[in-house]
Amino acid sequence: MRTAPMLDVSSLTHTYGGGTTAHTALADITFSVAEGELVSVVGPSGCGKTTLLRILSGLQRPTGGEVSFQGRPVTGVPEGLAMVFQDYARSLYPWQTVAGNVRFPLRHLRLGRAETDRRVHESLSAVGLEGHAGKYPSQLSGGMQQRVAIARALAYQPGVLLMDEPFASIDAQTREDLEDLVLHVRERYAMTIVFVTHDIDESVYLADRVVVLSGPPTRVMTTIDVPLPHPRDQIETKELREFVALRGEVARLIRRPSTERTAEPISR
Repeated sequence: MRTAPMLDVSSLTHTYGGGTTAHTALADITFSVAEGELVSVVGPSGCGKTTLLRILSGLQRPTGGEVSFQGRPVTGVPEGLAMVFQDYARSLYPWQTVAGNVRFPLRHLRLGRAETDRRVHESLSAVGLEGHAGKYPSQLSGGMQQRVAIARALAYQPGVLLMDEPFASIDAQTREDLEDLVLHVRERYAMTIVFVTHDIDESVYLADRVVVLSGPPTRVMTTIDVPLPHPRDQIETKELREFVALRGEVARLIRRPSTERTAEPISR
């Protein structure tokens, strides 16, 4: 890991509206993500996790603070950053095949045909969809559609992959399969990932570190290291005493009374 963080968030604030109707969603968010690290961000429902991720991606400007990507301030959507959204069905083009959806964001990179085809094939292979390139999204299950969305991000070869609760609307078994896919992709591509989730077990299972957010106005309560061994397994890892202790610690923080959640950040 290099000295400078891949992604750096400093004193980030965001307020909607003004005057008496103003609503502060993010009060003071500070954390960083090192190159090759997988950081999960977890917090209570309605704490502004999606707002945070939209700001990190450059899709939304904050009212205060700064986000830097590879040492440069984020003032718009930066090159080298990709995002996988929660609503996979709406993020895919129904008139495009699987291969066409994966190929679409590569157009502005001005790659040659051979390189484009190679990236599409490799990314579909990485998510286990190499035999489905000619199908349309409507012919796929929800889990397979989300795999297409992940493949599209991989083909772009981003420096940072942002994932906004991507498995929230998927059944439990498929969700576990896709969690393991994220770990596989991270290892295969040495990718830096910020994974936003409301699921405590998921946040611990996937991450090197967990950033725990308070309720609104949202602050970083603490950052927890996750020294669980790799490779991780849905059964064996979750039976470890260390996993149970970590998920319990995160759960206790999130379920603290709201008056305590908005107190000063917890030192750790």
